[in-house]
Amino acid sequence: MMTADQLRALIAAGLPCEHLEVDGDGRHWTALVVSAQFEGKRPIQRHQRVYATLGAKMHTDEVHALSMKTLTPAEWAASSPRA
Repeated sequence: MMTADQLRALIAAGLPCEHLEVDGDGRHWTALVVSAQFEGKRPIQRHQRVYATLGAKMHTDEVHALSMKTLTPAEWAASSPRA
């Protein structure tokens, strides 16, 4: 069974991320991915970029479902609560 650390490492290896959070139960996952490579991309294109980093893992029981929030660094900064 895949761990959150393993999934995080797979995404980070294929996509430069300013911030990356992964959580899940071994099959169903949520991820917050912040990358400058999302600049100018529509949400579906951003998700496709993350899926491309996972390759064949998306077609196995290791990653049965992945819910993502994909943001640019500017979007992430704007959405972060201020102290």
